[in-house]
Amino acid sequence: MGLEPVISFQHVDKRFVFTKEKPQSVMETFIKLFSRRRQPKPPAESLWAVRDVSFDVLPGQCFGIVGRNGSGKSTILKMIARILRPNNGRIVINGRVSALLELGAGFHPDLTGRENIFLNAALLGFDETTTHDYYDRIVAFSELEEFIDMPVRHYSSGMYMRLGFSVAIHMEPDILIVDEILAVGDQAFQSKCIDAIMAMKDRGVTIIIVSHNINLVRTLCTHILWIDKGVPQAYGPVEEIAAEYVAHAYQRTGQPAMTTFSRSGSGEIEITGTRFLNAQDEPQEVFLTGEPMTIEMSYFAHKPIPNPEFGLAIFRQDGVQVNGPNTHAAGVDLGIIEGAGVVRYEVEQLPLLPATYVVTTAVHDGRSHQCYDYHKQAYTFRVIQGDTRELDGLLLIPAKWCSLPAPRAEISSNLRI
Repeated sequence: MGLEPVISFQHVDKRFVFTKEKPQSVMETFIKLFSRRRQPKPPAESLWAVRDVSFDVLPGQCFGIVGRNGSGKSTILKMIARILRPNNGRIVINGRVSALLELGAGFHPDLTGRENIFLNAALLGFDETTTHDYYDRIVAFSELEEFIDMPVRHYSSGMYMRLGFSVAIHMEPDILIVDEILAVGDQAFQSKCIDAIMAMKDRGVTIIIVSHNINLVRTLCTHILWIDKGVPQAYGPVEEIAAEYVAHAYQRTGQPAMTTFSRSGSGEIEITGTRFLNAQDEPQEVFLTGEPMTIEMSYFAHKPIPNPEFGLAIFRQDGVQVNGPNTHAAGVDLGIIEGAGVVRYEVEQLPLLPATYVVTTAVHDGRSHQCYDYHKQAYTFRVIQGDTRELDGLLLIPAKWCSLPAPRAEISSNLRI
């Protein structure tokens, strides 16, 4: 029998009603205030923030929600936190929820940090004695000891985040909700927060994260929901859906694989084109994991150049660098080149897992390191699932699993009492 979900959305809709009013001048506002004739109210309009959303989150899962601004992510979180109610559908939440939805949420600006800790704890159902037991750990984690008796209206955004996050993780929630709030913290404290989230995940706490940082989502989450304009686009294992989301976000409909990029170099050799080729030497922009791929660089040398160094770098779309090969490191001597020519980087079996990838190409003087031409993150290709079920991570590493019996001596030693 499978685990019962701690969060279940079943065909959930959320609608907001608003009216559009034209901006008025000061004179128009004054006349409207004192006019005896009633002005007709503008008609109400509906905005469907969430439409037909269904997903389950199992106990102990770290679940991510991704999408563009205005796609409905925060609305979903507020429904999980019971701040908003759905118009249609059913939501089931099992467990104590601690939510970090926005800076300062749940804080009273005129109260000190110390007083807000006790206020938040009381709202979560903790008595004063229990809060005293957690107080020192909350303050120590937030690193706000010298500011804890200052009214929080004087806190910076980073200080708000430190205190809010520290309270949320120390109140023993069954479900922790974290919106994009971590983006305001400094790098060291962000790392500290991520370590704390990982520790909570190990303890079996269910975590819901909204972030535009897809690399962070890949690191923390096992499953994600991709939503756009309130409508679910995909829901499933993180690498599979993250690859689809990244590819969609950077898709150039009807455009070649070149993106807007920066170019530099002295120009004695120019890279005149870069193509991605399949096994039949045909240009292609979408490849399967495990199939052959060739990156072909065309060049033109305006004068004789002895043994230049051609190289490239492949990045996943979230900025993670995959490799950085070049002809010099490979021991390839091109001799003296002049005029037009082609250099090829041939991959027999593409090990990259599904995602969109960006390529930088360059040609240098291998001795003086003078740059002749440099196309920074200029070309893109996409990888989709091939003849493999492996989807997590960056690379498909050629390997196999096997099982061997333990050596007899080792078995004997393990049985000693």
